[in-house]
Amino acid sequence: MEDNQLILKFIDGDVQAFNVLVNRWQNRIYNFVFKVLGKREDAKDVTQKTFIKVYKNLRKLKDKQKFSAWIHQIAMNLCRDEIRKNKRSPTISIHEKIRTSTGEEMELKDFLSDGSTDIADELFQGEVVEIIRKGLKMIPEEQRIVIIMKEYQGLKFREISDILQEPLNTIKSRMYYGLNALRKALAELEIDKEVFQYEL
Repeated sequence: MEDNQLILKFIDGDVQAFNVLVNRWQNRIYNFVFKVLGKREDAKDVTQKTFIKVYKNLRKLKDKQKFSAWIHQIAMNLCRDEIRKNKRSPTISIHEKIRTSTGEEMELKDFLSDGSTDIADELFQGEVVEIIRKGLKMIPEEQRIVIIMKEYQGLKFREISDILQEPLNTIKSRMYYGLNALRKALAELEIDKEVFQYEL
């Protein structure tokens, strides 16, 4: 059953329809929030708040076809509230601990300098996504959010524009400059720029 059909059933009094929506969307929203905030407990809290707001306001949603943009917008606003509340800095240390693909925990600088590790292969295989996440935390928030929405959530530029309520060209510009900033951040983490390639 499509989201818009579930919404209509919920509006008609079918609470189970809302539970189906929650089960369908909670992991995606949690993953999105976690990538923005970087802390699991904060992500759980904001995800819960997101669905409370959805429950209270779903009947007010005029265009049921835009549920995806609407719920992401709620989550994004709550993320911004959380960031302002905690005044979280996006900087990280190369001494921060990471977990490698083998499950071993080690400092980021040691992992990157380990001659036995083929960084390029690991990146392309998606086994050091955590390193990319740490690089993302080093770039401006507005650029980081667009990259997360586009690359991790699979949203289109137009959808991101609707969610953030910013012009389409602004979103594309943030993506462009954000990717350049990410390349520089990864270079600071001693990851060769040739490893990270992206074409707009």
